[in-house]
Amino acid sequence: MLYSELIHPKISEVIARAGHSAKILIADGNYPASSAIGPKAELVSLNLAPGLVTVAQVLRVLLTAVPVEAISTMGMPADDPYRLAHDPPVWSDYRSIISSAGLLLELQPISRWDFYDTVASRDHVLTIQTGDQALWANLLLTVGVRKPL
Repeated sequence: MLYSELIHPKISEVIARAGHSAKILIADGNYPASSAIGPKAELVSLNLAPGLVTVAQVLRVLLTAVPVEAISTMGMPADDPYRLAHDPPVWSDYRSIISSAGLLLELQPISRWDFYDTVASRDHVLTIQTGDQALWANLLLTVGVRKPL
């Protein structure tokens, strides 16, 4: 029986093998998860229906199960037709979840094309595909270290 909120067997298996600096992508429903993935990464599809589940819901649960040292968002290029004039509203939700988890982390935007390159790296171990319909909702978590008791 697990103490954390995470009970998904495949996600638990992959993050148990992940070490310091491993990358976990929580992808929104528009992310090309079948093609923009690291060479050794596992894909877990949680995209049940549009809006189910959301990146924020997955983030909240993952933060109960794995140490995170950095969280990156997909940045909005100036010429992107879906660019917003302000931070996407969902980023406020992420900041609230991060704060509620007791973490002092800032969201670090990575420009869209650099984000894809980062995900394609050998450090990428897991993509969790959601049905989130929010624009610019992708998150890339960097696994930290488990501190001694």
